Amino acid sequence: MTTKTEFTQEEWEALQKGVTGAGFFMAVSDRSFFDSFKEAGALARHLSEARKSASSELVRELAETRGTGFGLTSSPDEIESETLGALRKAMQVLETKAPEEVDAYRSFVLEVAESVGNAAGGGEAPESESLEKIRSALGA
Repeated sequence: MTTKTEFTQEEWEALQKGVTGAGFFMAVSDRSFFDSFKEAGALARHLSEARKSASSELVRELAETRGTGFGLTSSPDEIESETLGALRKAMQVLETKAPEEVDAYRSFVLEVAESVGNAAGGGEAPESESLEKIRSALGA
């Protein structure tokens, strides 16, 4: 069973930012003020559910995060590059330190991204493109 204690602070932040950043990246890929509320709600619900029922202890701990790692002034380009970078780093860390958690992490990130992407409807092309970039960064 892999837990937070097995990672450095920097590694843990990459793991967290990969998860929440994927949701945030999906939300900003098709910006609409009212959709943002639906998408933020979807991200919060998905994290809450994972805290309660994920089979992976690592995923349950990652779901406890409260922030996205981005500020209100973060640009969509910044969100994209930092999220994809965090996902690549997270996958390298997991492959080295906890290969048994790679599939659980990858699934969790994709579920979060898809949940947020489907929350408001519309914007299918930009969201599909963002989801493909997330998949690529995860090696999926």
